[in-house]
Amino acid sequence: MIQRTPVANAVTYAIMVFGFILLIGPFLVIIAGASQTMQQVNAIPFSFLPDNQFLTNAAQAWKRADLGTAMTNSLIMAVLVTAGKVALSAFTAFAIVFFRSPLKHVFFWSVFITLMLPLEVRVVPTYAVAADLLQPVKSILSLFGGIQIGIDWNLLNSYTGLTLPLIATATGTFLYRQFFMTLPDELAEAARMDGSGPVRFFFDMLLPLSRTNMLALTTIMFVYGWNQYLWPLLMVTDPSYKTVMMSLRSLLPADNGTPDWNVTLAGSLLIMLPPLIVVGVLQRWFVRGLVATEK
Repeated sequence: MIQRTPVANAVTYAIMVFGFILLIGPFLVIIAGASQTMQQVNAIPFSFLPDNQFLTNAAQAWKRADLGTAMTNSLIMAVLVTAGKVALSAFTAFAIVFFRSPLKHVFFWSVFITLMLPLEVRVVPTYAVAADLLQPVKSILSLFGGIQIGIDWNLLNSYTGLTLPLIATATGTFLYRQFFMTLPDELAEAARMDGSGPVRFFFDMLLPLSRTNMLALTTIMFVYGWNQYLWPLLMVTDPSYKTVMMSLRSLLPADNGTPDWNVTLAGSLLIMLPPLIVVGVLQRWFVRGLVATEK
């Protein structure tokens, strides 16, 4: 049993307040700087009091970085990546947990260990495949008689290229697997006795029961897809497919240009709004899906 004392409570609250200040401090700087003039944002010392220039700064940032196109592309990318990750991880975990196979644990751990392989490690071979989808076939045919294929097929400058290589997720598979394993075996047996097949059992019983986990995973993956920078930077050369993370570079003041950091901060705040809205709307299910003990 943990004994509470005034000293321990004071120390705990002090640590919490310090951590909150560290987290909220940069956000307060963005809000204040985005609403100030260029002279105010570059003044020393910096004022944390907001002003009334946010709409002007936001309009300049929107025009300079073409945020309308960028935010549309990022929204499409984030939604497709989220939907793909949630669906694929649910199907994968369903197959691992409910189908009898001597190799199902091997399949699961093969998926799970990919958590130790970040995108930066996989980016070169993944890009090589996306840049030429027929390259593996060409390599195999070249070994047998030197057959050459002159067809080029790539995913560059497309929504498919932005989303498809990012859909596989070990995190989602792990979360779904852990939830499915908490369900009693009698549930599957009752569904089987009722004449329910695997597809009906999955859609009519498992998905409704895993709604909380699904919404928690949706929150994580939407923010993940929205904040992608390295992969879009490699896949996109056409400005019509650029994302918001790529547009941030055009918001930065030039080395010898006007230091209008107020416009940069206003654009950053606009870019932050969609994931903040998603997290704010789904935060209750996000917390419940990660920490709930009774499913």
